[in-house]
Amino acid sequence: MKTIVLIPARYASTRYPGKPLAELRQPDGSRKPLIQMSWEAACRVCGVDEVYVATDDARIADAAQRFGARVVMTAESCENGTARCADALARGLEADLVVNFQGDAPLTPPWFVEALIAAMQADPALSVATPVLRCDADTYAAFLDDRRNGRVGGTTAVFDAAGNALYFSKEVIPHVDPASLPDPVPVFHHVGVYAYRPAALADYTKTAPTPLEKLEGLEQLRFLETGIPIRCVQVEARGRVFWELNNPTDVSRIETALRTL
Repeated sequence: MKTIVLIPARYASTRYPGKPLAELRQPDGSRKPLIQMSWEAACRVCGVDEVYVATDDARIADAAQRFGARVVMTAESCENGTARCADALARGLEADLVVNFQGDAPLTPPWFVEALIAAMQADPALSVATPVLRCDADTYAAFLDDRRNGRVGGTTAVFDAAGNALYFSKEVIPHVDPASLPDPVPVFHHVGVYAYRPAALADYTKTAPTPLEKLEGLEQLRFLETGIPIRCVQVEARGRVFWELNNPTDVSRIETALRTL
């Protein structure tokens, strides 16, 4: 099974313009652009044949090629990362499995993606899968802090007993009384990595954005709203901190986490 990783990247982010080229301080004091850090994280995943940066922006493409990444140029009209992956695949890339690795998540450990690939290989009936990580108390507090301060931060997921997604939200779901927080915390952080069969990507672009997708600003809801199941694959942090760079305030969180690796 040929597996490729695509890292969708756009310059015109609403919350953080130019985010892929934002430079983060490394533990040794040097600085690297976010897109390079995410590409290096993707290259550490076992079982992957090729890794590409998929973008419509020449500045991102130039930066990616300078640090050695393969680049596929995509249409400016791609409305989200899933559509950009579909567009990239339609431009001649060949794969049996496509992994969408978020360009703003350099803290993604390789075993998150490896677990996702293994789940798709084990069940040929799966069309789409994505990892979920149980929140610890600190991560749960970070989610609440973002919402309290009006920031749109990470995404949470709820799923059924078989692991099939019921919903994804930028709100913290399910609701838990912070005064009596259960242990373990019953809230799962959605890790914004996806694995798709090529047919699922092709079908995605044939459907217009759906109501809940537009309300939440979450591309994966289009699959659920059109009846395509998403398998949530539970992964373990193994002592690592996981957080995405959603807002400028997340830079310090990620730089602090890098020093613990």
